[in-house]
Amino acid sequence: MATFHVWAGSTGVERSRVVIREIGIADVLAALKAGAEDFRASPSHYLFLGLIYPVAGALLMAWASGANLLPLLFPLLSGFALVGPFAALGLYEISRRREQGLSWTFEDIVAIRRSPALPSILALGVLLTMVLVVWLLTAQQIYASYFGEVIPTSFANFISGVLETSHGRAMTFWGILVGFFFAVAVLASTVIAFPMLLDRDCGVATAVETSIRATLANPLPVALWGAIVAGLLVVGSIPLLVGLAITMPILGHGTWHLYRAMVASDRR
Repeated sequence: MATFHVWAGSTGVERSRVVIREIGIADVLAALKAGAEDFRASPSHYLFLGLIYPVAGALLMAWASGANLLPLLFPLLSGFALVGPFAALGLYEISRRREQGLSWTFEDIVAIRRSPALPSILALGVLLTMVLVVWLLTAQQIYASYFGEVIPTSFANFISGVLETSHGRAMTFWGILVGFFFAVAVLASTVIAFPMLLDRDCGVATAVETSIRATLANPLPVALWGAIVAGLLVVGSIPLLVGLAITMPILGHGTWHLYRAMVASDRR
């Protein structure tokens, strides 16, 4: 019974009754703007939450370099975005409370652990983690198919092999192409899944199915949102990942507003 609750939720609302709105480019930009406004409302608190991302990313970089896993450094950094929607739960809750005119404290964020939808949220988070692992294994296989078991002795040596050799450029092409398909699959299936689970105890199946329907109904806006996410992640990563303390919270808050734009709050 608990497993069924995780999958289907407890509301008993049929998936077909979740109404999807068609939105435009202006709505995507409005969601991003609203996310930035949420961030500006209390930057000192958001900085604390946002630092989770650059710190975790830096740890991943240090682990990859220290373990002689330089070939997985870039897949790790790009794959980190795959689990970002799960890590932004606190940001969704802050935007939800501000939307209702409520104040918030750190205790309010921690209180998410008492949400009836937490098992579903955790289950979807585990699924995303599994996707991340599969992506890393795939990236490792792509590297091995071109470089075999040769491990670069330094970062400079690795970059030189990637950019200055034909097999390095081929590896980069296939890595980006395969990574793109991973990113599209995750984006389409979870673009609004986590905010929806936090807002309604609807179950993983409904949240994922609604995200897919929202993507199919709004392919260009969702593609634009994916491009914005990718662009801000790159911009935030350039200054030693510190910029992620700003870009990731804005994206997290913006995701909540994108959910509000695409999913009707009323049930027919």
